[in-house]
Amino acid sequence: MAKTVYLGLTGDIIHPGIINIINEGAKLGELTVGLLTDAAIVSHKRLPYLTYDQRKNVIENIKGVAKVVPQEEWSYVPNLKKIKPDYIIHGDDWKTNYLNHIRDEVFEAMKEWGGQVVEIPYTQGINSTALADNAKSIGTTPDIRRATLRRLIAAKPIVRIMEAHSGLSGLIVENTEVMKDDGLHTFDGMWSSSLTDSTSKGKPDIEAVDLTTRLQSLTDILECTTKPIIYDGDTGGIPEHFVFTVRTLERNGVSAVIVEDKKGLKKNSLFGTEAKQVLATEEEFCEKISAGKKAQVTKDFMIIARIEEIIAGYSVDEAITKAFAAVRAGADGVMIHSKDKSGEDIKEFCQKFRAEYKNIPIVLVPTTYNQFTEDELASWGANVIIYANHMLRASYPAMQKCAEEILKAERSLEVNDICMPIKQILELIPGTK
Repeated sequence: MAKTVYLGLTGDIIHPGIINIINEGAKLGELTVGLLTDAAIVSHKRLPYLTYDQRKNVIENIKGVAKVVPQEEWSYVPNLKKIKPDYIIHGDDWKTNYLNHIRDEVFEAMKEWGGQVVEIPYTQGINSTALADNAKSIGTTPDIRRATLRRLIAAKPIVRIMEAHSGLSGLIVENTEVMKDDGLHTFDGMWSSSLTDSTSKGKPDIEAVDLTTRLQSLTDILECTTKPIIYDGDTGGIPEHFVFTVRTLERNGVSAVIVEDKKGLKKNSLFGTEAKQVLATEEEFCEKISAGKKAQVTKDFMIIARIEEIIAGYSVDEAITKAFAAVRAGADGVMIHSKDKSGEDIKEFCQKFRAEYKNIPIVLVPTTYNQFTEDELASWGANVIIYANHMLRASYPAMQKCAEEILKAERSLEVNDICMPIKQILELIPGTK
C-alpha cells in the first residue's frame, strides 16, 4: 500500500518553490494537499486573492497531487489527526519564521502514530511576501474588489473598515499593518463617508452634494488601492435616484452602499434634536431598497439598510421592526446607529436581530461607545465594524498644530518632529520608488 503524505498550502500564488515541494511530496507516496480555507488564512494573514474554489481548481490540476481537502484551521494538527499520514512535508523555513510554534505542534502530533516530518530546503530566490506585494502593486479589477467584502464577511469574525477621504488616506488604510501574537492585523476595507468627504473639501455635510461630485474623491481612492469600499449613500434620494447610485457604484467596483431610513433635507445625526430626524415610513424605505436590489447586475454588490430609529428617539423594538422589514425587502445587511455611550441599546438590538436572522450581517459604527473591543462587539452578533471618521479627525489637529507652530516661530524648524519626511510619504504611492 502506498504511503500517505500531507502538505498544507494556501495555494494563492504558485511559484517554483511550491512546485518543488509538491514534487518532493509525491516521491514519498500519495500526496494529499490540505488547502487552507479563506477563514483559516485570514485568521493570520490577508485574504487570498483567489477564492477557495479557484485555488482548489489550480492545485488539483498540478501533477503529483492525488487529493485536495479543506484545511479549516491555521494549525495543521486537526487534519493530521483525522488523516494520520505517514509523512507531512514542509519547507524548512518554518524553523525560524512565525510558524515555528506550528512546527512544534506538528512534531508532537505525528509522534502519536509514528508519522515522520520531512523538511525540504527552502527554495532560494523566492519571496512569497514580495510576490504578494508585487501583485498588490499591479492593482485590482472592479469585479474582484466588489466581491471581496462578501468573502471577508464569510471568512472573518469581524471585518474591520476604516474611513478614507482621499487617495493618500486610502493608501494609509491599505498599507497599515500591525503584527500581534495572533497574526497580522490590517484594515479589511474602506468607508467612503459623506461627512468626511464633504468636510475634507471644506463644505457642509448636506445631501445636495451629488454623486458626481463625490465620485471624484471615490475615484481617487479606487485608483490607488485594492481593498473593498463601502459607500455612505445617505438617504439615497428618491428610488429613481437610488437606482442610478447603485448601478454607478456597482460598475466602479464598490462592494456596498449603506442607505439610511431618513428623508427630506439631510441633517447629520450628530447635530440637532431627535425631533428633527424625519424618518421614512417602512413602506417608503422598503420600496427604495427593493428598487436598488432589482437594479444591480451582480450578486456581489450589497445594499445595507441603516436604521435610524434609536437616534430619532424611538425604541429598540421599533428599530427591530424596521430592520426586519428592510431584510424582507432585500437588504443584504443592517447598520444600527446610536449616540448612547453605554452601548446597551445597540447590544439589545443585535441580540434581538440575531434571534431572528442568524446570518444577515450587522454593521456597527462604535464612535460613541468606543470602549468596547472588536471581540466584544462580535460577541453581540456584529460582523462589520466601521471606524467612520477617525482619519479625518486625526489629521486636523496635526495640521492645526503645524500651522500654529510655524506662525509662532516664523520658521519651520520647530515642526520637524511632527512632520513625516516627504520621502516616506512618497514611498506610499505606487510607482514613485
